[in-house]
Amino acid sequence: MRGKMKKNTVVLIGMPGAGKSTVGVVLAKKLGYRFVDSDLVIQERYGKLLHELIEERGIEGFWQLENEVNASLEEERCVIATGGSAVYGREAMEHLQEKGIMVYLKLSCQELQMRLGDLNERGVTLRPGQTLEGLYEERRPLYEKYAHLTVECEGRMLREIVSEITKRLA
Repeated sequence: MRGKMKKNTVVLIGMPGAGKSTVGVVLAKKLGYRFVDSDLVIQERYGKLLHELIEERGIEGFWQLENEVNASLEEERCVIATGGSAVYGREAMEHLQEKGIMVYLKLSCQELQMRLGDLNERGVTLRPGQTLEGLYEERRPLYEKYAHLTVECEGRMLREIVSEITKRLA
């Protein structure tokens, strides 16, 4: 693990609502890195909002597009916040795992439910009839598989989370 810690890119993964973008901005400031939100890169590249792309291309089509965009990220000295569904893109995850330290921001399903509100508005890719619990159980093993570090975020303040990540990267 020590060898991997030399990488100068941090990639945040986790469920929608886990705080990847919020933690990412603060962590980037603390490390003196740039911040990249892969959802914003997708929207910029395609000139549409996430939910419009999902409506237009379907869930699998969106995941393919997300995989291509994430697999093309070549940023150095930055913190990248990925979309919650990024873990479905094997090429992208392997690419990002190679480039940086993958940090899984872990929260309980109950906490996510309270934070999220309207899932469609958030651009959360749920299959017809799928619940947040079902999605959580489907994705959790993928986050655990790709993560170099897992950070428990339940009931913790933003600064505590950022501080733990910073210490564990040092």
